Amino acid sequence: MRKYDLEERLVDFAVMILSIVDELPNKYSATHLGHQLARSGTAPALNYGEAQSAESTNDFIHKMKICLKELRESSINLKIIQKRKYLNDNELFKVQKENTELIAIFTTSIQTAKNRQKSDKL
Repeated sequence: MRKYDLEERLVDFAVMILSIVDELPNKYSATHLGHQLARSGTAPALNYGEAQSAESTNDFIHKMKICLKELRESSINLKIIQKRKYLNDNELFKVQKENTELIAIFTTSIQTAKNRQKSDKL
């Protein structure tokens, strides 16, 4: 996967998240979750841009971990929205699937960067 492919996926994910947030009902609890989800769901794209300009391998790994943390937060938020039944499962399925795939990509990328860093030190 080229770096711009992942960047585009993250931007598309952010757009999907914002669409879901816009569909949430006008209730205090839904608004609270919506604000949280809007932040955590758009942060990975923005932080990935930061990771591309990392000053060192440690900086890159740190920024990628922030992306992963935000994706995991989004996943939990989406589960709460689903269990609360604010939206139907069909609306959430695609974004939850993409979120799971992005978590796997970032987990692997972080591990690869750590392994390269270790082998560079040998």
